[in-house]
Amino acid sequence: MSERSFVVPNISCHHCTRTIERELGELAGVTHVSADAGTKNVIVSWDDTTSWEEIRAVLVEIGYPPSTD
Repeated sequence: MSERSFVVPNISCHHCTRTIERELGELAGVTHVSADAGTKNVIVSWDDTTSWEEIRAVLVEIGYPPSTD
């Protein structure tokens, strides 16, 4: 199991956080997603069936790229 916490500068509202949580939550292997509009912080946990690269690619695709890798 892996976990990563990162900032997504494009988060501006509750709709943004729900979109991130929904899209990443649908990715096979993702076990937990939590996004906070106030801090722009996202926490993602996943198992061996996915990778950070796949998670990052989804974030970029939906318009919410992380600020750092």
